[in-house]
Amino acid sequence: MSLPAHYYSAQQVKAGEVLAARSAGVPMYTLMKRAGLAAFQLLRQSHPRAQHLLIYTGGGNNGGDGYIVATLALQAGLSVTLCHHGDPERVSGDAALARDEFCQAGGKIRPDDTQFYSPDVVVDAVLGTGLSGQVRSSTRQLIQMINSYECPVIAIDVPSGLCANTGTVLGAAVRATQTISFIGLKQGLVTGQARDYVGQMHFAGLEMAEVFDCQNSPSVYAITPAYCDDLLQPRRQSAHKGRFGRSVLIGGDLGMGGAILLASEACLRAGSGLTATLTQQQHLTPLLVRMPEVMASDWLEGCIMRDRIHWASAIGFGPGLGQTNFSKTLFDHISHQNKPKVFDADALNLLAMYPNQDDNRIITPHPGEAARLLDCTVADIEADRYQATKSLQEKYSGVCVLKGAGTIVSSDYTTRVCLVGNPGMATGGMGDVLTGVITGFLAQGYELMDAASLGVYVHSRAADLAAGSAGERGLVASDLFPCIREVVNRVR
Repeated sequence: MSLPAHYYSAQQVKAGEVLAARSAGVPMYTLMKRAGLAAFQLLRQSHPRAQHLLIYTGGGNNGGDGYIVATLALQAGLSVTLCHHGDPERVSGDAALARDEFCQAGGKIRPDDTQFYSPDVVVDAVLGTGLSGQVRSSTRQLIQMINSYECPVIAIDVPSGLCANTGTVLGAAVRATQTISFIGLKQGLVTGQARDYVGQMHFAGLEMAEVFDCQNSPSVYAITPAYCDDLLQPRRQSAHKGRFGRSVLIGGDLGMGGAILLASEACLRAGSGLTATLTQQQHLTPLLVRMPEVMASDWLEGCIMRDRIHWASAIGFGPGLGQTNFSKTLFDHISHQNKPKVFDADALNLLAMYPNQDDNRIITPHPGEAARLLDCTVADIEADRYQATKSLQEKYSGVCVLKGAGTIVSSDYTTRVCLVGNPGMATGGMGDVLTGVITGFLAQGYELMDAASLGVYVHSRAADLAAGSAGERGLVASDLFPCIREVVNRVR
């Protein structure tokens, strides 16, 4: 079951699957049976020795899928304990048909208030994509019970308690080891808190995905290796350094020289032809000792500053910048340059204080910076990362990169999400490296959206490679440099 490279809102899938089924002449109950079969096949393939299944169902169509799984398990000779959340007599429509088939197959429906010992696999079919508000107290207790089992948990369509649109936990959510989604992948399953709850993602089109895709436009696209491969074409044998752009990195106030050093080396590793750095005079010697390839200058030398900015193909602004009066002067000057640019770190803090729009700029906030840029709380940002990214793009124009698990990249015409990366990236300096990588791609002539998407993918994939050799704990930003070079030369 390969995963599609595009995603939809829960509302799109709910309405679209009905239209697709009608167009194909397929009854909705047939789709439910296909979904249950796909989930059961996943269970058998993943856990061939499982003999005792504990299945929790709810009152909607998600529960109907669970009843189908239970019926198939009984027919396969497995031991099935099925617990229904709520009154099973109130189940209606196709889910009621599935319930009745389960009972006719010899199944018994139990209440959900009893904890059972040693199931081999738990199936979560309680809440589906229709959930929008916080889960009820009784549902929260059930979710806590499901999470207490020390066995694999397979969630059908979406882990109960997780918002399929945003990936937000609505009070409590099932921590699944596997989640199988149907017809169209839901956008909320790949970003934010969802990354802690969905486990391994699986997809089943139910012989309907092609029709559905033709009738619906995705809300979000994945940044895939194939997409990056298409952008990172082999270089010509006759190439020279001037062909690959002139990057200028600006930042590194007193005590923060490491930030601009990281950004500068990352820019080089991303393939920038020429890289210049403007920073505090005290940082020049260590920077040149580390990277003699960088043309480093004192940012207080006004004529050098002007010449470098005029010379630049792209500008990376903000790592270690500080928020001094001089930083504000630089901010005003850089903001008026009609060149491709990346704003990060203190450049974003200054942008929050002095907001402006720029179609030729990429901003790369983490949730805290995003909250300042939108004058809200971090909780507001994380409650709907997609909407937050769109709001940032609408307010500041250009392209917005909202960092975090499932980094989102949004322009005025499309939204992309990164599926790679790991928790080891949650350490100082990682954002500076990303700034350098994106700046390097901008300097090489990539459009803003492509440079941002490519930079996010290369950065995250490099972090995965670095973590793969020695683990996520203790991963530091500079560990990524050799891996960045490897990724840009061999994405797949």
